[in-house]
Amino acid sequence: MRIAVVAPSSRLSPEVPERVQALAAALCPDGTPELFFHPQCFASSGHFAGDDATRAAALIEVANSEAFDAVWFARGGYGSGRLLESALPKLGPAARRKTWLGYSDGGAILAALYHEGFEHLAHGPIPQDILRDGGEAAVGRALAWLVDRDPAALESSLLADPRPAAAFNLTILCSMLGTPWQPNLTGHVLMLEEVGEYMYRIDRSLFQLTSNPAIRRIAGLRLGRCSAIPDNDPDFAQTEVEVARAWCARAGIPWLGRADIGHDVGNKIVPFGTR
Repeated sequence: MRIAVVAPSSRLSPEVPERVQALAAALCPDGTPELFFHPQCFASSGHFAGDDATRAAALIEVANSEAFDAVWFARGGYGSGRLLESALPKLGPAARRKTWLGYSDGGAILAALYHEGFEHLAHGPIPQDILRDGGEAAVGRALAWLVDRDPAALESSLLADPRPAAAFNLTILCSMLGTPWQPNLTGHVLMLEEVGEYMYRIDRSLFQLTSNPAIRRIAGLRLGRCSAIPDNDPDFAQTEVEVARAWCARAGIPWLGRADIGHDVGNKIVPFGTR
């Protein structure tokens, strides 16, 4: 397994590659996957891991290369949506054959690729997660799925539900609505997570999402963890589950309960489409 790591959003912490390589060697002693961390991961241009042209060029390079089986987004942050218009038209057949894994801001690219008919996409942990407390478990889960498609790495509801699925950060998916790259999620179980947003913003995003006519054609919604919610003054007085259920009811979208995904080490893998 040959995995290329690129950073379409923010810069990767410099200590990450050594720790991820060591973990991969420990977990896969009989066949350690080859991990290539593109030098672009450590470029810097303000908020981003290099300017837009640098990030797009690295993404196109590894995606179109026959030397790699998978593209793994280094971390989240912000910036991947800025690359769609320039990078997507340049992705060829080799890019379509690859597995793509990421979450957070990388969901903008996953959404656009899904819109373009790419088949091997998944929401799941990223290399930067190894710096979280207990992050080895998250990165190990990602490697187990990339290398062996380990079913234990999957979000548990997927094992009993044959319907197609997809997962995104709520804010990122909302940013894709109405764009040329809004993914077709008709008939899908949609799983959402959020981090660092006030409850009123979560409520507002769910209003926007569930009001979208295409989103109203999903098979149902599951809500992952909404973490690091700042205190609201005055208290919003409703939880993320309460507002999600309310907006689902208004939109006629089936509420399916919780999902085991989030900006944390417990984040499970959600492959896009039918497994």
